[in-house]
Amino acid sequence: MIRRLLARWRPARAAQPLSAPLAKVSPRDVGLHDAVLDGWFLNDSGELLKGFAISADDTLLDVGCGEGVATLFAVRQGASVIFTDSEHAKVRELARQLEAQSDKAHLGLVSNSLPLPLADGCASKVVCMEVLEHIDQPQPFMAELVRMGRPGAQYLFSVPAPVGEHLQKGIAPDSYYQSPNHVQIFTPERFAALVEEAGLVIEHRQASGFFWVMGMIFFWAGERAAGRDPGGAVRDRIQEPFMPLMENWAKTWQDLLAQPGGLAIKQTLDRFMPKSQVIIARKPSGVGEAP
Repeated sequence: MIRRLLARWRPARAAQPLSAPLAKVSPRDVGLHDAVLDGWFLNDSGELLKGFAISADDTLLDVGCGEGVATLFAVRQGASVIFTDSEHAKVRELARQLEAQSDKAHLGLVSNSLPLPLADGCASKVVCMEVLEHIDQPQPFMAELVRMGRPGAQYLFSVPAPVGEHLQKGIAPDSYYQSPNHVQIFTPERFAALVEEAGLVIEHRQASGFFWVMGMIFFWAGERAAGRDPGGAVRDRIQEPFMPLMENWAKTWQDLLAQPGGLAIKQTLDRFMPKSQVIIARKPSGVGEAP
């Protein structure tokens, strides 16, 4: 769900008088705030996630870029970017945004990534978020990602956590767990093994996003009530206008975080049922270098 976050933060609305109608709360805004609490989008330090800093000296490769959250963050740090997605419309829209925001070098590719038409060692930072669960054969996909990182390159991966995935299987339409959607469910052990067996060294792991597990449950409930099966369009459907169920959940979560001890409760729930699991890894120096 990380890819569904907005690439910038809008300040929270001021509190409304009791006599005024309750202001609507955006699940995206609340989800972004929740992510910042977990160490994402740290503009002051240039860290996409704490421990994954991006600078003007970097070339970032964003594989399965979606809405371009990682790419746009990297551009704001002055980095050069390469971004890919299997959907032409997403690549075209992200390229349009980059043309308006930056004069640094950038390249957009429409590709399923097997293989990518890029040179070995083209990137110093590689991001692949919420993509591996869509891949029928994740091992050769990972090998391709490792090929494109230069020696010492840092990698940021995320995939859905298994508890939330299994919970949604009883609520989501069958099509959500069929190609081209989620065809893999990674346990933490399998996720780590995939990264390490590809030759990378894990530097950091975390899991979070209870807010989005529940948000997706309310999304599916609303779709079912409306008699819809979003299928492969789910990524495009979680946007304004948001379903009342999702807005009400976002308001509840926002209120919880504002309570004394709210952050500690969030962290407990994130450990209990995270939406995403994340790995930061590094390609060892010397790997891929000429003998």
